[in-house]
Amino acid sequence: MSPWLHRIDPIALQFPEFSLFGMTLHPAVHWYGVMYLLGFGLAWWLGRRRVLQGRLPGVDAQAFGDLVFYGMLGVILGGRLGYILFYDLSAYLADPLQVFEIWNGGMSFHGGLVGVCIAAWWWARKHRLHFMDVADFVAPLVPPGLGFGRLGNFINGELWGKYTGGDWGVIFPHAEAPLLRLAPEQLQALHASGALDRYARHPSPLYQALLEGLVMFVALWWFSSRPRPRYAVAGLFALLYGSFRFLVEFVRVPDAQLGYLAFGWLTMGQLLSLPLVALGLFWLWKSRSAPTLQPVPAPDTAN
Repeated sequence: MSPWLHRIDPIALQFPEFSLFGMTLHPAVHWYGVMYLLGFGLAWWLGRRRVLQGRLPGVDAQAFGDLVFYGMLGVILGGRLGYILFYDLSAYLADPLQVFEIWNGGMSFHGGLVGVCIAAWWWARKHRLHFMDVADFVAPLVPPGLGFGRLGNFINGELWGKYTGGDWGVIFPHAEAPLLRLAPEQLQALHASGALDRYARHPSPLYQALLEGLVMFVALWWFSSRPRPRYAVAGLFALLYGSFRFLVEFVRVPDAQLGYLAFGWLTMGQLLSLPLVALGLFWLWKSRSAPTLQPVPAPDTAN
């Protein structure tokens, strides 16, 4: 077994360049954006199924569509602002136009979570629903988007892990200064000879796609397949995500502009995940004495 050389083109579809107001534009569809669309689309499809089953009483498919739209805005705005505030504020202050370059990555889950919570709270208030009932409903719909997002990170060749110290893993040319100026043919030849094996790294985005995407989705979808007490589903979501993210950070290289925050191993991702673990445990404890929302046929069911 030998390391795999990362050579994925982050652009899914390239359009002809054109000029506009004296600027030369290179329009393209990036895989990173496609992953987000897949995540939102699957969340809408899964959520609509449960709405029609009456899992969110008093809410029809149209109202749920509004929730998805607000959630999309919360993810994008919250995720971008969260990344800027938590990870790289000085760079964006120096070049504010970078804020719009979402296709290059730079999204924070924790910021996106805050954005979604604000959107869900506003929507719940508008429809006179308990916020935690909405949070419990939304929680199982989120992991597929997390998984697709991490696949987008992997396609971009970013958020790489530490060296494996073995003859397996993934070689990320953009992570290695000596490889940055090499032509693709040179990289391929060196890879075939085994000269790049020492650059093999943990594909941490794939670890996160598996844990935060697939494993969390299976666990939460099964757990929420029957009515649970208020706080329980959202609590399990927070506990699982916080735990998985904390663990994967041990093999992931911290952001260069931040490094380790303390103890020679604590990263910003771990620091932001600890409150989620605590919140998840608190909500699970609180669910023991909370009421259980029972399904009521949705208005669309008869159509």
